[in-house]
Amino acid sequence: MTVHPRAVERTSAAERSWLQQKSLLRFVACGSVDQGKSTLIGRLLYESRQLPADQLDTLAADSRRFGTQGGELDFSLLLDGLAAEREQKITIDVAYRFFATARRKFIVIDAPGHEQYTANMATGASVADLALVLVGADQGLTRQTRRHLAILAMLGVSDIVLVVNKMDRVGWSEATFRSLEAEFREIAGDVGIKNRDRRIDNIVCIPLAAKSGDNVIDRSPHMLWYRGATLLEHLEQVEPARTSAQAPFRMPVQLVNRPDPSFRGYSGLITSGAVEVGMAVKIFPSGRPTRIARIVTFDGDLIRAEAGRSVTLTFTDDIDASRGDVVTGTEQTPGVTERIGARVFWMNEQPLKSGQKYLCKLATRTVKASVGTDLTIIDLDGRRPAGAESIAQNEIGTCTLQFDRQIPVDRYGECKDTGSFILIDPKTYDTVGMGCIEQASAPPRRRWPLRWTPRAEKPSAHRLARWTETHARSLAKAVSWRTTGSLDTFIVAFVITRNPKIAGSVALTEVFTKIMIYYFHERIWALVPWGKR
Repeated sequence: MTVHPRAVERTSAAERSWLQQKSLLRFVACGSVDQGKSTLIGRLLYESRQLPADQLDTLAADSRRFGTQGGELDFSLLLDGLAAEREQKITIDVAYRFFATARRKFIVIDAPGHEQYTANMATGASVADLALVLVGADQGLTRQTRRHLAILAMLGVSDIVLVVNKMDRVGWSEATFRSLEAEFREIAGDVGIKNRDRRIDNIVCIPLAAKSGDNVIDRSPHMLWYRGATLLEHLEQVEPARTSAQAPFRMPVQLVNRPDPSFRGYSGLITSGAVEVGMAVKIFPSGRPTRIARIVTFDGDLIRAEAGRSVTLTFTDDIDASRGDVVTGTEQTPGVTERIGARVFWMNEQPLKSGQKYLCKLATRTVKASVGTDLTIIDLDGRRPAGAESIAQNEIGTCTLQFDRQIPVDRYGECKDTGSFILIDPKTYDTVGMGCIEQASAPPRRRWPLRWTPRAEKPSAHRLARWTETHARSLAKAVSWRTTGSLDTFIVAFVITRNPKIAGSVALTEVFTKIMIYYFHERIWALVPWGKR
């Protein structure tokens, strides 16, 4: 393949302005260990002429010292910057790199593939618009590949590129590629990755060889049977799903801004939707309504602000709001609840179990949470949920969380930032899990005063079919009442006579006589219409 040793020049002010006008795509490269993720990204940077001269010199020197490609450049060293990564030839930490082409800006996230560092992969994928899932043509789909797909599905990353790497090791075989493609699509569907639009296939499969650059930027002469786009062509053209601008307005309050007695504002990041001066809003969890008086920023007041902008809002009314509250629009408001059902990815060595207590940080609010009893895990082999007593490290499962107070929440599919959370160990303050809200359960309503009579407004399946007593029911009630009621008669008679036979006879006589009296009493009242509905 053709390489481009010419180094990129440092950007000027005009070039920076030009870059600001381009759309930005964040994508994560994931997959099992030793599938060539770092090599692929390094090759992308190199062939798209994104490496300054000093980095090229450093890469050449590092390739001679740490490289595994003989006398050639080892592109994986561009992202594996930790000493341990270079010594072990694996990716440990998440690496972020920016590059741009004539069509688009990119932030590429190189995620580790080793099972031990799955939490780092989940962290990188949580901010991605698209995912490259690398699979070695000679190794196929592994258990870790399935785990990464399940994490992507949980985080709502629906635009997936299956990159079948190392095609040179299988003789550029189309049959191998098609087999892996079919298996991958089946697994993706099972874990919940579905098309957001029936007209668009959001799973694209590309065969390539990152080491030699085949199908990375230029088409490969070895795979003429492949008619699709190269990797860079697809990345430049794809339009991933972005819902933050179309989603309902949400701004979690980060800070109550009160520099002097004459000003009170509420600062935070607009996580979704847009806000305008004069717009009607509500403050949750209280639900109090008000309107926007000003949108204040460092550069001056705005008339309108959209998702991704940090602002300070002032209201037309005196509203008691604090850190953790959420400012929303008046339509599509969040739920306010003490209990949620969530899908979680567990990061800690100590498993998640029922009854455990953690701190839950959702947006800008932190509350105490306890784990419910209904735990399930996702079986990576069977790709089906199964009941479990615990969720172990690197496992994905579902649970319910009970909070110590009511908080505003959204379903993750509707608003990601107010529908996702992390769990924190209250003793060590380590982040032990991350989760996405699937269901928000409202607390039961308390009725006061208590209703002692059945409701008459609607028919109920639990109501008696008729209100008159049957003979058998009246007799059964009489027997049960007198049998238990005559126990005290037996005790008193035994204390007086000291003879259990006499005491038993007295009690038995009372049972028979009063059963008959009670039975006739019930039959008479069954005929009286007063008090019935």
